[in-house]
Amino acid sequence: MIVRRLYDTRLAQASYLIGCGASGEAIVIDPHRDIGMYLEVAAAEKVRIAHVTETHIHADFASGARALAMATGATLHLSDEGTADWKYGSPIADGARLLHDGDEIVVGNVRLRAVHTPGHTPEHMAFLVTDGAAASEPIAMVTGDFVFVGDVGRPDLLERAANFKGTMEAGARTLYRSLQKFAAYPDWMQIWPGHGAGSACGKGLSAVPHSTVGYERRFNWAFSIPSEEAFVAAVLEGQPEPPRYFAEMKRINKTGAAPFDFGVAPPVMSLSAVAAHLRAGNPVVDVRPAADFAAGHLPGTLNIPLNRSFNTWAGALLPYDHDLLLIVPGGDAAMTRECIRELAMIALDRVVGVASDAVIGMAAVAGTPAQLTAQWSPADVNVKAGVIALIDVRGRSEWADGHIPGAIHIPLAELQARMSEVPTGQQLVMHCQGGGRSAIAASVLQAAGYGRVANMTGGFDAWKGEGLGAAVGSGR
Repeated sequence: MIVRRLYDTRLAQASYLIGCGASGEAIVIDPHRDIGMYLEVAAAEKVRIAHVTETHIHADFASGARALAMATGATLHLSDEGTADWKYGSPIADGARLLHDGDEIVVGNVRLRAVHTPGHTPEHMAFLVTDGAAASEPIAMVTGDFVFVGDVGRPDLLERAANFKGTMEAGARTLYRSLQKFAAYPDWMQIWPGHGAGSACGKGLSAVPHSTVGYERRFNWAFSIPSEEAFVAAVLEGQPEPPRYFAEMKRINKTGAAPFDFGVAPPVMSLSAVAAHLRAGNPVVDVRPAADFAAGHLPGTLNIPLNRSFNTWAGALLPYDHDLLLIVPGGDAAMTRECIRELAMIALDRVVGVASDAVIGMAAVAGTPAQLTAQWSPADVNVKAGVIALIDVRGRSEWADGHIPGAIHIPLAELQARMSEVPTGQQLVMHCQGGGRSAIAASVLQAAGYGRVANMTGGFDAWKGEGLGAAVGSGR
């Protein structure tokens, strides 16, 4: 049996190619949209992708299941479990084999048995993997977003991200029952989960790539809860706000993301084209590091640095119904390709052009000076307390754990929708936990026309570290 785990660090997402060396066939489970990766691995392993499946309708990335099946001629297998109002639809379900609990997928000597594991979502499937050439019992379960190393899949996304009201508590109860069944599997059986640390599909995922049933039953918090009622309360408490783009991913993946050509480069744009794009009200995203952006940027542009959180904040702040333009340091081709890929992974496909950051200097020569973002230390903020408007853009659980007295709480993902709550006519200072999100937030307000905007360097951690006052905690 051939097993390859393919992991995307920005999405904190794992997919699996499982093959049979004797038959030369393979299956890919939970492919993302960049399907070239799977084609390359299959070629390296000298197998043909004959089957494609996924554990559920994903919320955190655009699925590549439909595109990979189309590209390879593979059979696409999709869950037909769950509720009538939450199932795969056309075109992705057209021609697909619809799976039910207990159904098998045969890949040469390897057998995968579908196990309905609802809770994270109603249709969720896990797959028991048996290497028939070596054993008669499963070696592992591909658990998707059901059981992670150290955590379990959150049951609130269908309600909080896809707006299916009344499903959160019901999902938690269903998840509890699914976990009781899972706990009966033998200790030695491995689990191969769909996400690792950094994913918003749970609240405490480990960076360890795989585990066993016995280890999770002993050390995963979800298996130590004594009752269903206590589990429901525990699993719903402290879940992070789902990234705003999750709703769009659910909608797209329900019917199947269209294939995307990752090899096409957008045209290079002139200063006049960038200016016209801004006048039309379309986002221009400067992907440079926050410090470079703060030192001088084109007025009206947003700063979403190309780092590990790029997908999250691009998905939270950029509209799906507008053309997008990128500003990339030096117009670097490799960085541009990386940006295009990361945006396409969450189906932000409308990148119409790229410009070098040289346009900032060109604009200054033409009479539009670069805009700066002031950087305030925690001590500066403390001195001006009561005069400035301090805006905390952290998540709700972070705020509940402690916040600066007098701060206004608006999580970054909600800032654009709650702009009416931002004071006018005052010096605004943005802060988060470490300074990264607040730098993005400052760019959001500057792009919206706020003139006196600063970022608090070091964030709440630095404020606490300097002993400037007791943090207020609201509890949770």
